[in-house]
Amino acid sequence: MLNVKPGWKNWHLLTEKGRQIWAFKPVSNNINEHLQNADNISDEEITQFAEDFSRSHALRGNADRFDPFENPNSGDKVYRNTVINAKFQEFTGQIPQSANPEEQKIIDALIKGMNYFACLQSEEGHWPGDYGGPLFLLPGLLIASYISGTPFPKAHLEMMKLYLFNHQNKDAGWGMHIEGESTMFGTVMQYVSLRILGVDKNHESLINARTWIKNNGGATGIPSWGKFYLAVLNCYDWQGFNSLFPEMWLFPQWLPVHPWRYWCHSRMVYLPMAYCYAQRIKAPENELILSLREEIYNQDFATINWPKQRNVVCEKDCYTTPSPVLKWMNFFTNNYEKFKSSWLRKKATDYILKYLNAEDEQTGYINIGPVNKAINSICIWHAYGKDSAQFKKHVARWYDYLWVAEDGMKMNGYNGSQLWDTAFATRAMLESDLGKLFSATIAKSYHFIELSQIKAEHPTHAEFFRHPMIGSWPFSTAEQGWPVADCTAEGLSATLAVHHSGLVKTTIGEQRIKQAVDVILSYQNTDGGWATYELTRAPKWLEKLNPSEVFADIMIDYSWTECTAACVISLLEIQETYPGFKNSEISKAISAGLHYILTQQKTDGSWYGGWAVCFTYATWFGVEALSKAKGKGCYDEAVLTASINKACAFLVAKQKADGGWGETFESCSRLVYTEAAASQVVNTAWALLALMAADFDDKKVIETGINVLLNRQTGIGDWPQENISGVFNYNCMITYANYRNIFPVWALNRYYRKSVKG
Repeated sequence: MLNVKPGWKNWHLLTEKGRQIWAFKPVSNNINEHLQNADNISDEEITQFAEDFSRSHALRGNADRFDPFENPNSGDKVYRNTVINAKFQEFTGQIPQSANPEEQKIIDALIKGMNYFACLQSEEGHWPGDYGGPLFLLPGLLIASYISGTPFPKAHLEMMKLYLFNHQNKDAGWGMHIEGESTMFGTVMQYVSLRILGVDKNHESLINARTWIKNNGGATGIPSWGKFYLAVLNCYDWQGFNSLFPEMWLFPQWLPVHPWRYWCHSRMVYLPMAYCYAQRIKAPENELILSLREEIYNQDFATINWPKQRNVVCEKDCYTTPSPVLKWMNFFTNNYEKFKSSWLRKKATDYILKYLNAEDEQTGYINIGPVNKAINSICIWHAYGKDSAQFKKHVARWYDYLWVAEDGMKMNGYNGSQLWDTAFATRAMLESDLGKLFSATIAKSYHFIELSQIKAEHPTHAEFFRHPMIGSWPFSTAEQGWPVADCTAEGLSATLAVHHSGLVKTTIGEQRIKQAVDVILSYQNTDGGWATYELTRAPKWLEKLNPSEVFADIMIDYSWTECTAACVISLLEIQETYPGFKNSEISKAISAGLHYILTQQKTDGSWYGGWAVCFTYATWFGVEALSKAKGKGCYDEAVLTASINKACAFLVAKQKADGGWGETFESCSRLVYTEAAASQVVNTAWALLALMAADFDDKKVIETGINVLLNRQTGIGDWPQENISGVFNYNCMITYANYRNIFPVWALNRYYRKSVKG
């Protein structure tokens, strides 16, 4: 069927209520049992890894190779090929027949695409997939493992090593993400990681990387997050790190600079960072640490003037510029360190540790994301010890973030995108009646959506600044437990789609649906838009305190076009399904949301996408919401029509000669539409969905785009993995392996419903 290499065959994905653990030769399908007996690999199997996963083998002409210079994105072949070989079956249902050969091509492609994707669905209903891409995640976890003396199994270590080697750029450096140009942050962190993994400093790849580091000024120029990790590893002096002022957590909560007002991802990263800084945690000196101090700097470690390095950043890493306000604050807090009160510092660290414990308990020790997962682990190890119950719970959850693909083992950008992908996939399949031919698939996805809705509040949610969450949906799993506004909207829309299909016995009752609506309404900001995890809690000027040189807009939770559109769409669907429920309040929310979307539209008709690449993505969301609102009496029809027409004109202007659309990640970082060399099936699908939502009248434009999707589909029903498609904070890209299936199916299904079935 599909090529499954010998080195792939012993890797198995274990799942449980959405939890995903890659196991090498698992002793049991039970995740906890496996984790207790996970280290069993022979030297011959390590050799097989090198043959089947390393790019050196790939470049010898293997037909099913991973070649990062051809495409640094994995095709997720370890999971996909193994699953397809184990359980693929040709579709056996009754395929609708058309007398028109062109229409039959659409039907056959859809059946083939949905059948293939259905085979990838887990038994519990979600679609597993690669959610890697950022290269600064795995190093943090490896440092946590190293400093705590808690090594990963040998099979995992070998796969991590292969992953890092596979993504080294031609200039011997590494980027911040797999498609990025080399940076000091990326290069130093991967270099240090490979040394932790046991690679000799005289390995040719490390010699070349070391040359890159030194030619670009040495590791003193690593950005602040890198300075932090190196300080914990005792390869950088804490004196060279700007104060994180732990006492800030003791400020009165009404102050606009209190950290509870930060965007939750920043809050939950700088919280454990502040603990590490307060305790000056650092690994003990040993041969590796002493050697690394020589390897990554351009001068003797002992002679470096550390305070002068606090604001030194390699020019290749500078995405944002520290504001004068931040510089002034750093001057104050750095001087405060000389005179700090030990009593006040202890009170601050005690509070921080209490908060860390709450985050751990609220998320089942998964935590909100991979960065705070690694740093929280370090804090808990320091506070309670390696043998403590708390730290052992952390270690068990390290594996939730690890993913195996043909490029090696990476750390995902979350514990997965389970609910998000499942909600999208469900809606994509139910876009037309053809999706009803896959009733068992829809039943399983509905089961997972039901399982994933959050049904209870944490006892400490109010004490630790969490948004109320009963009725919400998360991005990944209910166990992870961080609700998100647009994930709630997509979960609700998928639920309604399943209910309307009549395919399943409904288990998400009216009360839970109305709870989801209440949560969505509670998330709406005063600007009419919706942000991500919480309401916007502080003014935009707080961004002047952004201490990260590599990310933009991380200080507060901003409203976004995509989040707003998703919420508006779900509320419009609720009005159609439950016309009497909170009609006035919902109508007001919809009107304000539409107004926000309209204000975000650019003069060329596009919208900027903050969570995927990029203008095609957000423009699809914008058009989808505005088009759905037409004829509902919730906004001026002429205004909606004008905006939609403008957006369609933008998309048509960006259509490539072959009929498709394609953007690169630079659209996100540069904030200007940046065309890819070739059309991308994901961008093409987004553009087509928008044009069809708008009932765009030039059918030739749509037909040529549809032909791109048809021509790219493989014989088995898959689509190729092309450019990276996700993004966060403008400057870091992330993989959504399932997008290449979800959105072409969705676009073809819409085309079938509107143009074929009519």
